[in-house]
Amino acid sequence: MNDFHGIIFAYSASPELRELVSRRTAASMPIFGRYRVIDFALSSLMNAGIHDVGVIMQRDYQSLMDHVRNGKSWDMSRKDGGVRLLPPFGMPGYHSGNYFGTMEALNGVGDYVRRIPQKYVVLLLGSMCANLDLRAAARMHLHSGAPITAICSTAAPPTPQHRYVVGPDGYVREALFYVEGESRGFTSMEGYIINKDLLVKMMEECSAKNLYRFHRDAIVSYLAGGGKMGVYVHEGYYMPIRSVDLYYRANRDMLESDKRRDLFCPERPVRTRHASLVSTYYGEKAVSSNSLIGDNCRILGTVEDSILSSEVVVEEGAFVKDCVIMRSSTIKKGARLENVIVDKDCVISADVALKGCEKLPLVVPKGSKI
Repeated sequence: MNDFHGIIFAYSASPELRELVSRRTAASMPIFGRYRVIDFALSSLMNAGIHDVGVIMQRDYQSLMDHVRNGKSWDMSRKDGGVRLLPPFGMPGYHSGNYFGTMEALNGVGDYVRRIPQKYVVLLLGSMCANLDLRAAARMHLHSGAPITAICSTAAPPTPQHRYVVGPDGYVREALFYVEGESRGFTSMEGYIINKDLLVKMMEECSAKNLYRFHRDAIVSYLAGGGKMGVYVHEGYYMPIRSVDLYYRANRDMLESDKRRDLFCPERPVRTRHASLVSTYYGEKAVSSNSLIGDNCRILGTVEDSILSSEVVVEEGAFVKDCVIMRSSTIKKGARLENVIVDKDCVISADVALKGCEKLPLVVPKGSKI
């Protein structure tokens, strides 16, 4: 895989994520009690033997930088190459970092892209949960004869999506945009393997015409001109993190053993930045059922069907059900939470009751005291 270079788009956050991205990007959001969302893109590249990776950032990226650092956790700390965190630079018109689309983001780091020594570039979103077999995708790209391979899924997440319809020859013959629900073709995961020379050509054409979008501008123009695009279909778990509902749903999915095994398959391990913490303490009256609980927590009350990150405290008499509680938050004695997402460093005071619903969970912003 020495001929492949990775680029992760970590510059955007959907407004539907609301309070969860007020101080961070979607890619750096904590998830599943231990990980960050970007871990899945980084681990997919690592497992494929791709160790030269650029991470395109936009704003509010301090937490992302703190997490990724030099890439050592993903074997990407190298003297030459390795992981590179890319803030906006390179073009006078893009200095503000307010990217309107993927092509603008690529042109914003255009000098970096042009200096990539590898022949092929793997483009991935940093805001999706999937454990991709990129070795298989790379083999398909090399054997298909198409300069672009779209990485797609058999799943149809409950959110508007792009879809590709494949013809009898195995190449894309139709692109559908912002489709809701089941439809023809395969769901685009907005990941691609593309020949570097074609990527640079697309960037230059879009820059010359003041076009910003990868799908509606670059891909549509490429297909209209007779270009060939293959499809690699990922049949495992996939969830884009584009809204509070999808974030909550993804966390809840990991309480189901079959989905958890699918996403965290042993042949392609998912790595994250390691934190050396002691084990969780459970009190004599503690109750924990069907939950994922991180290290160094103190569980003295009741936790059911929930995901707790490290250093969370649930005091005696507190009740937590169907919740996502992020790091260093405290649920005081007698508090009752159901269908709630509690961000980092929050305190829920004694005897407070908070209740959302499955499709509209209540969100407690980072650092709140209620």
